[in-house]
Amino acid sequence: MKKRTIQEVSLVTLLLLTTVALVWVVLPFYGGVLWAIILAILFSPLHDRLEHLLGGRRNLASLLSVLACIFIVVLPATLILGALARQATGVYQSISSQELDLAAMMDQFRGAMPAFVLDALSAMNLGSFEEIQSRLVSFVGQAAQFIASRAMVIGQGAAQFSIGLGVMLYVLFFLFRDGRELAQSIGTASPLSAPHTRHIMQKFVDEVKATVTGNVIIATIQGTIGGVTFWLVGIEAALLCGVIMGVLSLLPAVGAFLVWLPFAVFYLVTGEYLKGLVIMGVGVFIISTIDNLLRPPLVGRRSRLPDYVVLVSTLGGISQMGMNGFVVGPLVAALFIAVWSLFRDEQS
Repeated sequence: MKKRTIQEVSLVTLLLLTTVALVWVVLPFYGGVLWAIILAILFSPLHDRLEHLLGGRRNLASLLSVLACIFIVVLPATLILGALARQATGVYQSISSQELDLAAMMDQFRGAMPAFVLDALSAMNLGSFEEIQSRLVSFVGQAAQFIASRAMVIGQGAAQFSIGLGVMLYVLFFLFRDGRELAQSIGTASPLSAPHTRHIMQKFVDEVKATVTGNVIIATIQGTIGGVTFWLVGIEAALLCGVIMGVLSLLPAVGAFLVWLPFAVFYLVTGEYLKGLVIMGVGVFIISTIDNLLRPPLVGRRSRLPDYVVLVSTLGGISQMGMNGFVVGPLVAALFIAVWSLFRDEQS
């Protein structure tokens, strides 16, 4: 083997080893690094504007951009998560102590159902109504317990959360200040051709903007409208229901109707027609139409992933990485499709 070949192989091997070692070292704080990158991409127009207004003073512009991220994203998210933890814990405790008697509510629902509906349920081999009732009560209790335990992680691991938040803000500052140079360095060092590198980097940026700017804003609006509607009609745990609606809105073919529709049907069947009609009207005419109205201007043609790819990759990402997965899952899928598209074009 020629000396130059040995040196090249050694360099590539050393590069891979050091890269794997760095990933292993920063893995405990991958969430902070990930969200620093996401916020740097989303707030880059604001940072560029600030840097221009401040006459190119990069440090001051970066500091102000970080403060904007704190007040616009970090503080509201922390407050909402804390309130969600308290509400989910309260719901679980109410179910456990039978203050919130779901079984009695189901009995009331059953008593108001027409006989032909009960006969239809029996004919569909869904089991007895008592069995459906027990499973539903168990599911609601487990779901509330799961949400409470997940949300309370922040309170139980305050030190780790604070360190992760500090890492995110620290990295975010330098991404704002040195982001352009870093992107240029990555492009220069990439073993791919310049057009391929630009294509993949642009795909990464577009997918982050499509997933966060588009999908999350739409889900937040839908969840907020649903939660406020539930609060107005007097439903307890309106915040919890609103958050669940928002999360479900992130998933194609699922949607917030899985939350508001059962409540609307329950109130209509049990005779509380005003509450049922309000929830049904808001759900059908507002929540369900927001996606069609806002997605084209917010997402546009940035993300061309098919709905089934978005659904599977989002669920898989959440399963593997928690809530960070709703960004990582579609992002990995988009990069996979982008790389294979480049390979297909090269072969053809």
